[in-house]
Amino acid sequence: MLIGYHASHEQFSPSRLLDYVQAAERAGFQAIMTSDHLAPWSSRQGNSGNNWAWLGAAMTKTTLPFGSLAIPGGWRYHPVVLAHLIATLSEMFPDRLRWIAMGSGEALNEKTVGRGWPNKKEPNDRLEAGSEIIRALLAGEMVTSDHPHHKTEQAKLWSLPKNPPLLLGAALTKQTATWLGKWADGLVTVRKPTNELKRVVEAFKSSGGAGKPLALQLQVSWAPTVDEARMAAWHEWRNAAVKPDLLAELKTPAEFDAETRDVTPEEMDELIPLVTRGYELLDLIDEGASCGFDEIYIHNVSRNQRRFLDFMTEQVIRKLK
Repeated sequence: MLIGYHASHEQFSPSRLLDYVQAAERAGFQAIMTSDHLAPWSSRQGNSGNNWAWLGAAMTKTTLPFGSLAIPGGWRYHPVVLAHLIATLSEMFPDRLRWIAMGSGEALNEKTVGRGWPNKKEPNDRLEAGSEIIRALLAGEMVTSDHPHHKTEQAKLWSLPKNPPLLLGAALTKQTATWLGKWADGLVTVRKPTNELKRVVEAFKSSGGAGKPLALQLQVSWAPTVDEARMAAWHEWRNAAVKPDLLAELKTPAEFDAETRDVTPEEMDELIPLVTRGYELLDLIDEGASCGFDEIYIHNVSRNQRRFLDFMTEQVIRKLK
């Protein structure tokens, strides 16, 4: 079981996040996972640095492996540009970029380049086609594609890594997991109630994903007291209350804030585990392991990252070892 730290670009400036991943390595975390956003989920979160620029600095400052989300199905990056970024990082830092989790994206980030936001089927079509282009380019092939959203003519990467990263798929529902099992190298998802999580994993495995890596983003709110943890979750990560079908459709942080304005602090108890003691987090890790996950990336949604990292060292990582 690999225990990683999730670097939340939405909540912290790139420079502050660089300090946190170095501290996470000292605390005993074994890997880092990052998001890829242009905008935060809420105006309260207040940040969203460029993940790809940041990764080069983060890999220089640490020795840990990384996994990153990427959106080949969106508008911000043509798959050729994204493959170029991935290949360059992987060549400079061999075997450090372990996987890329391909997602179809959200209007929050993708509509900003002025091309609107289509229904769910079109982003998925773009995601699969974009992933095929990236996979071929990372294998050293010359690629020409007539895909209507990813037209590509004689593209080739000249600086290639010896071992390209795995191309995992990101899924929130069992329907998406079923589709990803047919072509992705593995699965990344977020924590849900155990029965729901098991259904997502089984859907992925039964459609071709058996034996492939499974990674879980485990969101918690840590604080010294339950009340502090609850208020931190409510202030920072109220977007967890947004239904999956709306996650991709809302267009601005202000729209997310409006959608969640009636969520009460008490309702967060059902959305994000509130953690104050090590055994509580160890139980959540065991829960993820029981669903078949080999990698668990812990995202503490509260602002107090330094004290959380101390807590992890003293009450969780030492006991796992």
